Amino acid sequence: MIRFLLALLVLVTPVSFVSADAPRQDRVVILIGIDGFRPDYLDRGITPHLSALAGGGISGPMRPSFPTKTFPNHWTLVTGVVPDRHGIVGNRMEDPARPGELFSMANEDPFWWNAAEPIWVMAERAGIRTATMFWPGSNVGWGGTRARPNAMTEGGYRPADWQAFNQAVSNTQRVNAVLDWLRRPPAIRPRLVTLYFDTVDTAGHEFGPDDPRTNAAIAEADGHIGALLAGLKDLGITADIVVVADHGMAAVASERTIALDKLADPALYRVIESGPYAALAPTEGNADKLWAALAKPGPNHTCWRKEEIPAHLRYGRNPRVAPILCLARSGWSLVPTAPSRSFTGGAHGYDQTDPDMAALFIANGPGFAGGVKLAAFDNTAITPLLHHLLGLPALDSLDGTTKPFARVLKP
Repeated sequence: MIRFLLALLVLVTPVSFVSADAPRQDRVVILIGIDGFRPDYLDRGITPHLSALAGGGISGPMRPSFPTKTFPNHWTLVTGVVPDRHGIVGNRMEDPARPGELFSMANEDPFWWNAAEPIWVMAERAGIRTATMFWPGSNVGWGGTRARPNAMTEGGYRPADWQAFNQAVSNTQRVNAVLDWLRRPPAIRPRLVTLYFDTVDTAGHEFGPDDPRTNAAIAEADGHIGALLAGLKDLGITADIVVVADHGMAAVASERTIALDKLADPALYRVIESGPYAALAPTEGNADKLWAALAKPGPNHTCWRKEEIPAHLRYGRNPRVAPILCLARSGWSLVPTAPSRSFTGGAHGYDQTDPDMAALFIANGPGFAGGVKLAAFDNTAITPLLHHLLGLPALDSLDGTTKPFARVLKP
């Protein structure tokens, strides 16, 4: 009965939530990131607002970039280049220029981020005011420097308004903050806004992508999308809305693990990152011994030296990529040691062509045709799309173009 009522709600909800009567320069562009949201989650009958946006706009499966992790893909979504070019090559990584330093998701030093310009910096330079209600990298003073790793950033650019990520800030508070920004007078009202939800990813990791509690998180996120749409309608705000995910989610379990210490002597390597893939660095003088131990593929994993990583991953030329990459088969995990207890859950980081890694894409607004399903495309196309919606010039230097949207974009 609940599924039937939700489906009925989709049918009776208007297929577009925005007005088409505002010129582009008066429209707001809202980029919404729902971490870990697979496109097939829309098929579960629990997302009336997202499904209505998709039905009245454009939608389709989006291929993330490798590695299919949160920070690399959020940065690709707003820079238009793959991780191997923008430098955020993992959620954890090292750089030969900073020996002994490990990048983690809390790092705000521009040194790690400066290789590719994010959309809000380009917009601000063009006189378009921006605001970010969370987005990885948005609190970094892009283009700035630090005299030492923990010093204050000197120089650099940020959005005109931004909030540093804090998981304690509820989704309701996040939506309300965006609506408050849009209540401002035109002179200080942002035209590009980002909004980020992490709860679907959190539930997917803890419970797995098919668990009822993950469904509850999906439905809850959809409810907040509905609250945002209602608020925009009340304010009379005309918006082009782009909803994306950074990656999908695959089910994992303790019986599908590969212990790295069973593949090679732990004295031969350091683990930089592990899970669906393992980033390994040999200890001093042990590169050949380590590769000799890892060269033969296993039934559920393959390892490569960085210069031999398959071309379709578009990964391995950046100096921050670890010397050896081991990639597990979907649903398997590379772990430092065999787990001491049983577990189930979800993970991401696999090959970007894996169907479970596919990411949500929906766009709705006066900038788009309605009711069109797109073929799968790469997430490097999102930044060029945002350039188009904001009236910014197209850049040949990006890894993506607006070609996937050619038949659905309006002037």
